[in-house]
Amino acid sequence: MTPPPDRRHDVALELDCREVPCPMPVIELARHLRDVEVGELLAVVAHDPAAAVDVPAWCRMKGQHYVGADVTDDGAPRYVVRRVG
Repeated sequence: MTPPPDRRHDVALELDCREVPCPMPVIELARHLRDVEVGELLAVVAHDPAAAVDVPAWCRMKGQHYVGADVTDDGAPRYVVRRVG
C-alpha cells in the first residue's frame, strides 16, 4: 500500500538502486551522502530485501540519522536518511 503523499518524505536526492544487488545500495548511499547538504534527506530506492537492514545499520555505524522507510509512486521500497555531518 502506498502512503498518502503527505506521509512521504520530501528528499533532496533519490538514488535509484532498484536493479542492483547487495551491498550496492549502501555503497551508493555512501558515495552520494555529500551530494546533499547537512540536514537534508537522501533516499535509496531498492528492491534488495537486505537494504531494509543495511541502510539503518549503515546509519548507526556512520553517525547519520535513519529517518525511516516509505515507498515510491510505483510501490518500490525507499529508505530515507538525514545527513548529519
